[in-house]
Amino acid sequence: MTTRNRNYRKEKARETQGPALIAYHVAERGEKSFWTRIGAAWDHEDGKGLTLQLDLVPANGGKIVLREPSEDDGQEKNGKGA
Repeated sequence: MTTRNRNYRKEKARETQGPALIAYHVAERGEKSFWTRIGAAWDHEDGKGLTLQLDLVPANGGKIVLREPSEDDGQEKNGKGA
């Protein structure tokens, strides 16, 4: 087996464990903050970094916030401050 195939399998195994952090785009509108999930991040095996996968890149400003996954992870967070 080649090194490339072994590395690919290790990467896939980490991704099936679930992400370490969830990426949200946070838009401030008046007194409300609108949180939209835009991706996730996985720990590197050596513990010295993260791989960030964004499914959407915000084009209209705001900020990107990384948070630990929660039980209601799949839902948007409206009115939640950073």
